[in-house]
Amino acid sequence: MLDTKSQPPGPPAADAHLHPETRLVHGGTLRSQFGETSEALFLTQGFVYDRAETCEARFKNEDPGYQYTRYSNPTTTMFEDRLAALEGAEACRAVATGMAAVNGAIMGLVKAGDHVVAPRAMFGSCRWIIEEMLPRFGVTSTLVDGTDLDQWRKAAATPSTTVFFLETPCNPTLEVLDIAAIAAIAHEVGALLIVDNVFATPLYQRPLALGADVVVYSATKHIDGQGRCMGGAILASKALIEERIQLYLRMTGPAISPFNAWVLLKSLELMPVRLARETETAAKLADAMLSIPGITKVIFPGRKDHPQAEVIARQMSGASTLIAFDVTGGKDGAFRFQNALKLVSISNNLGDVKSLITHPATTTHSRFKPEERAALGIADGTLRLSVGLEHIDDLVADLKQAAAVL
Repeated sequence: MLDTKSQPPGPPAADAHLHPETRLVHGGTLRSQFGETSEALFLTQGFVYDRAETCEARFKNEDPGYQYTRYSNPTTTMFEDRLAALEGAEACRAVATGMAAVNGAIMGLVKAGDHVVAPRAMFGSCRWIIEEMLPRFGVTSTLVDGTDLDQWRKAAATPSTTVFFLETPCNPTLEVLDIAAIAAIAHEVGALLIVDNVFATPLYQRPLALGADVVVYSATKHIDGQGRCMGGAILASKALIEERIQLYLRMTGPAISPFNAWVLLKSLELMPVRLARETETAAKLADAMLSIPGITKVIFPGRKDHPQAEVIARQMSGASTLIAFDVTGGKDGAFRFQNALKLVSISNNLGDVKSLITHPATTTHSRFKPEERAALGIADGTLRLSVGLEHIDDLVADLKQAAAVL
């Protein structure tokens, strides 16, 4: 536990009246008795106690200190508190990966006999949890067209419905779902809504303010933003975290490394600057791609021709760093295009300062049957581009020369 008695004055409190940029610099900071400027890294497995009675009190939650890094750690606490301040959440729990966050949020809220509703358009691992893993524990599910509110209502009519899960914008097609409307449907039947907010980030979309009950992140993506480490986060009310989710995380052990938590904590400070530049570049690039021969379709949340432009205008304050597009020639064309790129790198990751391109049909959504991918709008020629910090002219030139092979 930090020596708070001899602690020097900390930064201004990350109150709601402060702008996001300020909260991302000061929120959650704890200073030790040494008064460090940059937040300290507590790279330790465990903690010691001055007396056996203190240890007992700590494990009975009567003494507010640390016990074991699998449970909590001062560096992890700073990351959790800073992200919570940005999100406007009462509580946050950091975990090892984004999928650990998805799994922890869902498993903390369901039990045998429950029913989960989710859209068909999801990241492949998320859909595996809902379709393949949950049934092993007696939890059923219904998949719907996420943009069709009537399908949500019909699926929610199942008496045992307890959880709605969705991601928006969706991976990889950038379909956008109406969070407020879906939250209202969930709450009508007493269900809780979990929103995967990775593609929008907490800077561009506030699911809790729109009615969601839980928000999850793969901090590996835009929060780190530089391809260095993995992490995840679950945010919700204090009561929901403490009563439904925390014990599951504590007992099953998806703990984040303090080092990774420290990297992510420092990454949050520059996230607004990174995202502003990447989003601006993505918008210009999406426009330029429309005139490149061989590129047949471009989907970008910042364009007025996006299928859910009206929903985006209501619930998102910014666009995205991601572009979905199709090229001619199906899989063969997509592979030729990727292999011809000189600046953009082939990767299944996203949210990096380096621009990355992914072929969903053979990577993130390869487990889906061809007809399932087709129904979601994922063609053999569909590609997902994560825009980084390179100059717009260089990115346009790279895409143009790659498209010449189509």
